[in-house]
Amino acid sequence: MAILINETKSIFTLQTDHSMYQMKVDQYGVLLHTYYGKKGDPFDYSYLITYADHGFSGNPYDAGEERTYSLDALPQEYPVYGSGDYRSTALKVCYPDGTHACELRYVRHRLQKGKYALPGLPTIYATQEDLADTLIITLEDTRRLFYVHLYYGVLENLNLITRSVCVENHGAETLYLEQAASVCVDLQHGGYHMHSFYGRHMKERTHQRFPIHHGIQSIGSSRGMSSHQHNPFFLLTSPQATEDNGECYGFSFLYSGDFLALGDKDQFDQTRILLGLHPDNFCYRLDKGDSFYAPEAVMAYTDQGMNALSQIYHRAYRRNLCRGRYKTARRPILLNSWESVYLDFDGKKLIEMAKDAARMGIELFVMDDGWFGKRDLDVSGLGDWHVNEEKLGCGLQELSDAIHALGMQFGIWFEPECINEDSDLYRKHPDWVLKVPGKAPVRGRYQLVLDFSREDVREHILNQICHVLDSAKIEYLKWDFNRSISDIYSAALPPQRQGEVAHRYILGLYDMLEKLTARYPDLLLEGCSGGGGRFDAGMLYYTPQIWCSDNTDAIDRLSIQYGTSFGYPISAVGSHVSHCPNDQTGRITPLETRATVAMAGTFGYELDTNEITEEEIPFIQRQILEFKKYYDLIQNGLYYRLTDLGEQPVFHGWEFVKEDGSEALLCVVALQIKANAARCCIRLKGLCADKTYLVDGEEYPGSVLMNGGYLIPHATTEYESFRIHIIEKNRE
Repeated sequence: MAILINETKSIFTLQTDHSMYQMKVDQYGVLLHTYYGKKGDPFDYSYLITYADHGFSGNPYDAGEERTYSLDALPQEYPVYGSGDYRSTALKVCYPDGTHACELRYVRHRLQKGKYALPGLPTIYATQEDLADTLIITLEDTRRLFYVHLYYGVLENLNLITRSVCVENHGAETLYLEQAASVCVDLQHGGYHMHSFYGRHMKERTHQRFPIHHGIQSIGSSRGMSSHQHNPFFLLTSPQATEDNGECYGFSFLYSGDFLALGDKDQFDQTRILLGLHPDNFCYRLDKGDSFYAPEAVMAYTDQGMNALSQIYHRAYRRNLCRGRYKTARRPILLNSWESVYLDFDGKKLIEMAKDAARMGIELFVMDDGWFGKRDLDVSGLGDWHVNEEKLGCGLQELSDAIHALGMQFGIWFEPECINEDSDLYRKHPDWVLKVPGKAPVRGRYQLVLDFSREDVREHILNQICHVLDSAKIEYLKWDFNRSISDIYSAALPPQRQGEVAHRYILGLYDMLEKLTARYPDLLLEGCSGGGGRFDAGMLYYTPQIWCSDNTDAIDRLSIQYGTSFGYPISAVGSHVSHCPNDQTGRITPLETRATVAMAGTFGYELDTNEITEEEIPFIQRQILEFKKYYDLIQNGLYYRLTDLGEQPVFHGWEFVKEDGSEALLCVVALQIKANAARCCIRLKGLCADKTYLVDGEEYPGSVLMNGGYLIPHATTEYESFRIHIIEKNRE
């Protein structure tokens, strides 16, 4: 059983194949958190909770004279503001009288077979092969005005526990939610390290590791998107944890907007973890009978190190988050026009590029920004999604037909959420943008943001997109979003609901993506937000791949893709071979190295094929054939990080391994070239110790490659790379 309930002791124990999570209702009706960690005996772990009379830690009124009972010191499942717990809290509610003090008490629970879903929000789903159950625990505030329904999804074989919260107003008056986190975990001991992934545009998801000290350490975004600056995924590990050993907890937020994650080590060395919506741009009105659903958080635990934790998320997000045809179908190798020609192109130029691409074996040609409205510079045209036939010199169907005649598929770029003031749509509907009355708006990339909280706005843009998609044969769409959101105000909502706009915007985005994917089930949809500004699990529910970063420099991409791999599968990572010198850094990198790095993702090209030399063409043709050969291994195999980029290694290595250990692909990039250098050795992972493997014609026992290691070929040029195929001997 995945969910065990001891009715006598009011204990709830959730079990996956390798982890266990436990809660208990105490004598006062408070839901306490008692355990999260390695699977074991479903004992009553509340014996670990200690009670003492702590100074300046108050006692609930219903505890009477029991001064050793204080919510300020107890591990709780869903702590609330105003209960006498002065630590970070998960829920804050404004009552009709303007007060905020709240207390929650247990009311009931219920079980349901299968995994719950949330209205209008992405969630992990269970397949027919999965063992999944749902537990819903209902708490009520002591004023009897609202319920808090705590949702727990247990997916045994995936080793995941998911969390969400529904707040239901069953009173007669209006309430305002000012904070509603999706998950809280109180760990009774300190001494943990937090791993987060920070950055900026073109330098996303840099891994950082730091001890959680006394006080609050937080990451988050109030930019209207999950952001380049911080990612809504983080790890909590034991101080000694490595890639292959030690306790690791993962917390992933299935949401693409504002979020807040924090670690709070209290006065008694207990560690509280919170993850949910950022309260800065959030105040949600609940009238009588209204309910609010918080986005889903996905938790995982292992005592086998960070690689094992990453593989839990990789497998689950490929199988139980991504949807549609391209969840399993091989994705075409593409050429994107952006870094090749930017906005300066016509149909003839694009067709010439496509001809060269087809000769090399590229399967999909993507026309990026610049094909619509008045769009010769990036200061105009957004919002006018009609084909500029004068610029192209042909119609879209004519262009698509020409691409398909070459044996290629055709794709197109959109930025549906943004608008230029120099556009017909803005001149007609200036009230359709997020803009504060009486204040000049903040521009980003000389564009404003459409109010996607409004159904009429979404419907208009969706109709334009569908008209374009229906006018020609189009197999791929890149959905971009190139600025942070500010001036959050909707002309369609009254003042008392303006605090809902940021969240309603994301719900509107999801609604539009759901309608688009339902209407075009065979369309390959790639997410993008200036590269990795919205690289999150929420978007993966709609777009099976996301452009990882606008930085296409292969050496910079090592760090970006390294950090991304902690929480997201390789199949989600949009990655291309670009031209040199690189447009972002000016760095010159070998063509083979650019391919090695791009193969750790969806793989494609972003260069002007007309400028490729005859000497380079065979290399590109071979790269494409090689990627196709190893496609299943790369996209669906186990991924191992073999070196830590934070330690400034001489080389950086990673490995793809089939789950049965029969085949592997080792990838290495030399980062430093030194005269008379020592040889470098790298230990492989994931092989079968008792099997024999062939590497470049030589035989090695699996135990030797994993314990002794493999000597890396000597690099003779800067940033040289190696792709080394390892296969079990006598494998059919």
